[in-house]
Amino acid sequence: MKTMEINKIVAGIIVAVLLVVVVGKIGGALVHPKELEEPVYPFSDDLMAAANQPAAAPEKPAGPEPILAMLADADVAAGEKVFKKCGSCHDNTNGGPNKVGPNLYGIVGNVVAHKDDFSYSDAVANHGGNWGYTELNHFLYSPKDYIPGTKMSFGGLKKPSDRANVIAFLNSMSDNPLPAPSADEIAAEEGGDKAAAETGEAPADEGAAKTEDNNGDAGNAEATDDAAGDVAMPEEGPAKDGDAANDNGEPAPAEEAPAAGQ
Repeated sequence: MKTMEINKIVAGIIVAVLLVVVVGKIGGALVHPKELEEPVYPFSDDLMAAANQPAAAPEKPAGPEPILAMLADADVAAGEKVFKKCGSCHDNTNGGPNKVGPNLYGIVGNVVAHKDDFSYSDAVANHGGNWGYTELNHFLYSPKDYIPGTKMSFGGLKKPSDRANVIAFLNSMSDNPLPAPSADEIAAEEGGDKAAAETGEAPADEGAAKTEDNNGDAGNAEATDDAAGDVAMPEEGPAKDGDAANDNGEPAPAEEAPAAGQ
């Protein structure tokens, strides 16, 4: 009985193997695969060499969009709301104290590192120039690109309307606010940025920072074309949640909303 069971198992295995072989032979006889004359996906040394080439480095952005034309219609109230998120680091009232960053009252049109009682970093203190509209536009767009060496960690405001609104608000916080940009200044800014975009280089700072004299006379002096600087950025203290990190007392806009002068 035991021998019969073993024989049945062995016979079953043999039959199964034979069945597989027979089915394979029949299938091979019925199906004839067509050989292609050439591969569907050709490979060549040129293609392989191209595939192994390193990826091209991304082009450096040309810089911020012009905002001088937007300032006439800028929303000061919206700029104030944006600036509130920087209130923990900056005061913007007349005669107000310095905080982590300097007081920003009267910053627009003023010289860089304008507060004598605030300790700026070397990057800001030695930068020179005035805070004109164009300078602030470039700084708020990318602080680290505008002031190499700044400790400010904020990535910048990429929306032109946000930058225009914040600058308009800061300009209103002054005894002698700068006048609206002239048509010639607007045309010069737009022309310079267009040329920079075509060459792939960052536009030069050409905004003239005009300052009225302390007696409120009408005499306006144009600041140097390459005026560079930070809106006073604090040099110490990490940024709090939702706030821009301050370095040198330059404008430090918070995430989604900058605080100029951090």
